[in-house]
Amino acid sequence: MIVSKLPAAGTTIFTTMSVLAQQHNAINLGQGFPDYLMSDELISLVTEAMRNGHNQYIHMNGYIPLREAIAEKVEYLYKTSINPDTQITITPGGTYALYTALTTILHSGDEVILFEPAYDSYIPAIELNGAKAVPVQLTFPGYAIDWKEVKRKVNERTKAIIINSSHNPTGAVLSEDDMKELSALVKDTQIIIIADEVYEHLIFDGYEHHSILKYPELLERSFVCFSFGKVYNCTGWKLGYCIASDSLMKEFRKIHQFNAFTCDTPKQVALAEFLKKREQYLHLGSELQKKRDHFQTGMQATKFKPLPTHGSYFQIYSYADISAESEKDFAVYLTKEYGVASIPVASFYGREINNKVLRFCFSKKEQTLDAAIERLLKL
Repeated sequence: MIVSKLPAAGTTIFTTMSVLAQQHNAINLGQGFPDYLMSDELISLVTEAMRNGHNQYIHMNGYIPLREAIAEKVEYLYKTSINPDTQITITPGGTYALYTALTTILHSGDEVILFEPAYDSYIPAIELNGAKAVPVQLTFPGYAIDWKEVKRKVNERTKAIIINSSHNPTGAVLSEDDMKELSALVKDTQIIIIADEVYEHLIFDGYEHHSILKYPELLERSFVCFSFGKVYNCTGWKLGYCIASDSLMKEFRKIHQFNAFTCDTPKQVALAEFLKKREQYLHLGSELQKKRDHFQTGMQATKFKPLPTHGSYFQIYSYADISAESEKDFAVYLTKEYGVASIPVASFYGREINNKVLRFCFSKKEQTLDAAIERLLKL
């Protein structure tokens, strides 16, 4: 027998709702992945890389031409110079990068401030490393950060703060003022920033992505995590990367070398070439905004009310005018009775809460969204 390191953890809500969707032949707008095809050109580049013999272990830190392409992208987007040799490590997905960053810095008794609702891997990753998660609730319904509350939670045990923009599950986007508040908060401290920027290109309505990479004083104390899957519509590839200062990355790689060690070689070779095509990621925000707008337009005829979202794959909707049920109960009811699966936002909190909101993924084909809306109109 073993003593569980995560005694309170069970099957994730994503698995639960996906299984329920299959059982009831529901349209799954729960999990955040596209149901449309990725780039044929990128697929061809992977095939070419395999045929050209790029099938063995690549360097632990990642294929150097890919790291060089990432550094060029960072310079282009954020006017920041990154050393591809010492500051970038390719990882098997963004979640792995986040976990490795936390494992690199945390010791028993440390505290990590995070913002709820929060991506569901944060708290388990913190607790598995013997540390304590300290949640700060984002203000409802706009899901903004209350920086005064953050300051009250900081103490001598605070090791890190996790930020996420654009935000999963709400689609909120951090502003320049938020970054200034963060910078002032951590100044003259040893606090590390873990920045989840996997949705960096999924920003709508003329908003700007305020990456940590734009702020030298923050980058020096940060691990910044990204996902190729979210950029190129291939979430199943599980390939991402982490950027940090030389000193932080040196420690990150100590953990990485004994875990994944290295990542998929042919995909890295392909991405090194494809990343040079800037239009592929520059147009992503406008393309996803079209899907969001299409979904919002169709949902106007339903009884659901949208909450503001300016990024990510997701739109939050209130069902307060429909039911007083808990979010999970209503999400299950919606799946079973109306054939549309969503995710209760309450699942992204550590304690019970009921704001009567559900998360829908709109990164789908228009036919998928239209079919889901048609079913929701019957509610």
